[in-house]
Amino acid sequence: MNTTFLVNGGRFTVDVAPDMPLLWVLRDVLGLTGTKFGCGKGHCWGCAVLLAGEIRPSCTVKAEAAAGKEIVTIEGIPWDHPVKQAWVEAQVPQCGWCQPGQILQAVSLLRRTPSPNDGAIAKTMRKNLCRCATYPRIRSAIRLAARASVPESPPDHRPALPILKKNPTDGDIEGESFVFNPFVRISTSGRVTIVAKHLETGQGIYTGLATLLAEELDADWRQVRVESAPADESVYNNLLFGPVQATGGSTSIANSYEQYRRAGALARAMFVAAAAAVWRVPAEEIEVKKGIVSHPKSGRQATFGALVRRAAGMKPPVEVRLKDPDAFTLIGRQDVRLDIVSKVQGSARFAMDIRLPGMLRAVVARPPVFGGRVSSVDARKALAVPGVTGVVRISSGVAVVAENTWAALEGRDALEIVWDESRGETRGTSELAAEYLALLETPGKTARKEGDVEGALAGAAQTLEAIFAFPYLAHAPMEPLNCVVRLSENDCEIWAGDQFQTVDQANAAAAAGLEPRQVRIHTVFSGGSFGRRANPASDYIVDAVEVAKALEGRSPVQLVWTREDDLRGGYYRPMFVHRVRAGLDGEGHPVAWHHRLVGQSIATGTPFEDAMTTDGIDAASVEGIVDMAYAVPNLAVELHSPAVGVPVLWWRSVGHSHTAFAVEVFIDELAAAAGQDPVAFRRSLLSGQERRLAVLDLAARKAGWGSPLPPGKGRGIALHRSFGTVVAHVAEVSVAGNGDFHVDRVVCVVDCGTAVNPDIIRAQMEGGIGFGLSAAWEEAVTLDGGRVRQSNFDTYRILRFDRMPVVEVHIVPSQAPPTGVGEPGVPPIAPAVANALFAATGRRVRILPLGDLMPSKGRRPWFEAPA
Repeated sequence: MNTTFLVNGGRFTVDVAPDMPLLWVLRDVLGLTGTKFGCGKGHCWGCAVLLAGEIRPSCTVKAEAAAGKEIVTIEGIPWDHPVKQAWVEAQVPQCGWCQPGQILQAVSLLRRTPSPNDGAIAKTMRKNLCRCATYPRIRSAIRLAARASVPESPPDHRPALPILKKNPTDGDIEGESFVFNPFVRISTSGRVTIVAKHLETGQGIYTGLATLLAEELDADWRQVRVESAPADESVYNNLLFGPVQATGGSTSIANSYEQYRRAGALARAMFVAAAAAVWRVPAEEIEVKKGIVSHPKSGRQATFGALVRRAAGMKPPVEVRLKDPDAFTLIGRQDVRLDIVSKVQGSARFAMDIRLPGMLRAVVARPPVFGGRVSSVDARKALAVPGVTGVVRISSGVAVVAENTWAALEGRDALEIVWDESRGETRGTSELAAEYLALLETPGKTARKEGDVEGALAGAAQTLEAIFAFPYLAHAPMEPLNCVVRLSENDCEIWAGDQFQTVDQANAAAAAGLEPRQVRIHTVFSGGSFGRRANPASDYIVDAVEVAKALEGRSPVQLVWTREDDLRGGYYRPMFVHRVRAGLDGEGHPVAWHHRLVGQSIATGTPFEDAMTTDGIDAASVEGIVDMAYAVPNLAVELHSPAVGVPVLWWRSVGHSHTAFAVEVFIDELAAAAGQDPVAFRRSLLSGQERRLAVLDLAARKAGWGSPLPPGKGRGIALHRSFGTVVAHVAEVSVAGNGDFHVDRVVCVVDCGTAVNPDIIRAQMEGGIGFGLSAAWEEAVTLDGGRVRQSNFDTYRILRFDRMPVVEVHIVPSQAPPTGVGEPGVPPIAPAVANALFAATGRRVRILPLGDLMPSKGRRPWFEAPA
């Protein structure tokens, strides 16, 4: 049916089904991809638009209801609008997927309430989810925009919001480009393009890698651009992973620190050699600064662009000397992210935004239980849905292919499938919990053993014991899994927010019947991942390749997972149960610690099993315990890794996400039993651990540790090292009369070695706190008869704006090599909050999520420890 839409001042008449959601009209029919798909049910508001002046989630508005009404999307908000300018000024976005919806919501708020207070901001913005937890920066940006847009504001109180360039490349002329090495090319216009071997998924790695290279090149930051590297592990491998191109484990800056600096230094040396040859002066007299090569003695100078042809032909030196830290001009100072502008504009290119000629969309019906299979399928009703072009069987289920995403979804709903669940996982959470508890009573495989633990426990003056439990958790990135595949007889092209290029290349090649080198991967922005896009089976990639192969490559295919698809049929952080026993001597010193864990191995059955397991111990299951720094003379760590049919995967901070909680909460329990202050008790057990002590002491000082708090409030601390980085959080909580609580403030201190981009580090700590607090607060994946109960953001609840505390981040100055920051902010937040709750209430919390224990929720915990 022909329907007219008035979008961003334009008039469009198109043929769409009356019940097609406005979201898919905008994205698939009109090509306005700034409006993002996050949930499809109005739970996340990532697809927010202004409809007849009112803010609405476009996924819940039918085409016929939007017809003829004025619609404004992110593309229709002018660049000089105070909200967009404030978003850039405050450097809000991380992954960026949810930001168009956030910006539209803020625009609507300021239209209604030009000067909103924090309560009004929180009430409005809580509708919009952000998995990266950019909430503190959103608040700051809205305050900034409100002050900038109020005419009566005194001039000296109005913030300076310079009108930034609409796009970093506007007005630039690329010119001819010259490759200096695999990591950088430079054009005759002076543009410096840095090739990023790692996925930009919100952690700021494009900017981080560019900072490293531009520092040694002495480039003009205004001329720096970044693009993703091709999939080629022989050149772009992760140096800490071996011959694998991949992003993960908070390794990106750590493995690239010298590599990218050296690439920049080599290119700089070639410019110096070229200038010396042209000007016939000694190379040691040449200076380079902000993209200008000069010879001070003669007054000659030239831009990179003017010298680039000659410089690119110079032979690079075998060795170069890298700068001393005191000579840095960008490292430690550069805080302007290179991806912010496009993410604010809604023009950033994600895989779900790729549009190719003749492209079809596909969705897959998957078994309701893990390990289930298709027994039979009747596709007649699906094929009768307008827009559906085909139904094909693939290894993971049944795919419906259509002209647009909505038709594919409608077609999938019309499929009649009989599933064979005979070989599926049919146990529920309660059955698994009972089996895990039984395993806690039996010895596991030894992961670490020092001294005589049982003897020391028997002779201890006091013994304590506790059981900790952690549910399955979903990654739930705001951009659902998706990719685009274009397949031909001898070639396969893939567009994806690709985190695991080498593995995905191999799996795609196997699915297509090609060699890995015949698979080309175009890595684009990823709207979050948290580990989900780096799965050994390459599930979403293989799905798309199999669909394209079933279509014999006749059309490019964009395969999309819905929120329900991933929450009910994806991969999860493993469910774990711990039992910890410890003993104190008569003076309150720990003399023994026995730690037994039960949980699935991530590595078992994958190509990484040999590298990640030793004598049956998956390193990811026990990290954070086997390397525990607290001085306990008798220590034993044991592990059970039961076989369960639920797919598990690394999740942001991996094993540290549960081990840090058990260790840091139990350390607090020991401190209380010993009658000691939690900070002083930790200090006494960290002799010689200077980095940890420095972080602990600074956190305590900045948080005002020991200062009195009003009744009903508590303060708790947790300290943890993961991925080479030491982080301490001090949390302050308020407990209401009915037992409900709120986290008011978090003070974070981080030692990550050299701080390459300080504000990105602060952003990652803020985001890690929000991510970890979300899991601690309410997240849990539970099963009933093997079926996941949760389906969307109404039942898998993640942290919203009004639950985010005030966060302050302090970075320990260091000239040590940099370590990771994407994950280390997560592990200490949950134990810090649990310890603060004990300080406020005297009640210990050992089961996550904490929100299950709040009276107002009226829910029983998913796990009940034995009395």
